[in-house]
Amino acid sequence: MTVSLKTVTLNDTHRQLGAKMVPFAGYDMPVRYSSDLDEHHTVRRAVGIFDVSHMGEFRLRGPQALDLIQRVTSNDASKLTDGKAQYSCLPNHDGGIVDDLLVYKLADEDYLLVVNASNIEKDWNWIKHHNTKGVEMEDISDRTSLFAVQGPKAIAALQSLTDVDLGSIPYYSFVQGTFAGAPDVIISATGYTGAGGFELYIPNESAAMVWDKIMTAGQPHGLKPIGLGARDTLRLEMGFALYGNDIDDTTSPLEAGLGWITKFTKEFTNSENLKKQKEAGVQKKLVGFIMDGPGIPRGHYELVDADGQKIGDVTSGTQSPSLSKGIGMGYVKTEFAAPGTQIFVQIRGKNLPATVSKLPLTKGTEE
Repeated sequence: MTVSLKTVTLNDTHRQLGAKMVPFAGYDMPVRYSSDLDEHHTVRRAVGIFDVSHMGEFRLRGPQALDLIQRVTSNDASKLTDGKAQYSCLPNHDGGIVDDLLVYKLADEDYLLVVNASNIEKDWNWIKHHNTKGVEMEDISDRTSLFAVQGPKAIAALQSLTDVDLGSIPYYSFVQGTFAGAPDVIISATGYTGAGGFELYIPNESAAMVWDKIMTAGQPHGLKPIGLGARDTLRLEMGFALYGNDIDDTTSPLEAGLGWITKFTKEFTNSENLKKQKEAGVQKKLVGFIMDGPGIPRGHYELVDADGQKIGDVTSGTQSPSLSKGIGMGYVKTEFAAPGTQIFVQIRGKNLPATVSKLPLTKGTEE
């Protein structure tokens, strides 16, 4: 049985640019255009553009919109003012995470939720199930394109395309305005690379025009299209969790190091049990680590102590282009979670040493 893949609006554009296309979260997506290494360095040193239009977007409106968001998300959305965004998660009833997401406050009683592509239907049904007070919900995922322009030269590459002063948008803030001739674009200073830059939410009908104008304006600054391969190595160097790898329906936000988005100043799904878990202390923690020598960790490899006893599992791993070393994330027993602790990764029958490291993993290193 063949499952038909969904396509983003610019699917043909990516193919014309020579992208290698792969199935990802139910979509036909560009994994790379040149090489993962070249694309990674482009974002770290200059600027790149990702088409991440597979992500999901929901609008929640009405007098009870904030109440619904407060009940289903772990972070405190009452702290949001117009033009601010917040990282959060949807806890489930079993101590795990339905999804992680971004919450944007567009105006009073008007919010945008941005969710992972693989979880659009699951998240929609979850939120809808809790919508007991008549909040107007609208899934605009299939009408919305999303470009992430990331890298130290992002402002230089984009500023000519808008009257909005891009340099004045603080981190996790956004402005709505005309961009590259398209009206009502959300220009958001969020990002998933740690390299700085913007995410642009654009109506599908303007997507091709905006993409072409960005490619032209960015060319003198070294802008290139970037695929999902480099997106993964960039986020992993920062220690940003990927849903389905590092967090899922079975991982607690507290175990995942997301206590900072888990606010017990309000009641939310499973908050009572998560509060008890915080008071008791977690048994395992998500950590980042760097290999001491050769070896590339991969998801599901076992993590062991000096005696070869299992202490956890790798959830994400790669060869870091910035460090030229193997790096990874994984859950370990809490007593092995402190930075500086030596652990071992089982790679092809050998226990290879690694050191638990503070995030981001590139901290204190030369890019």
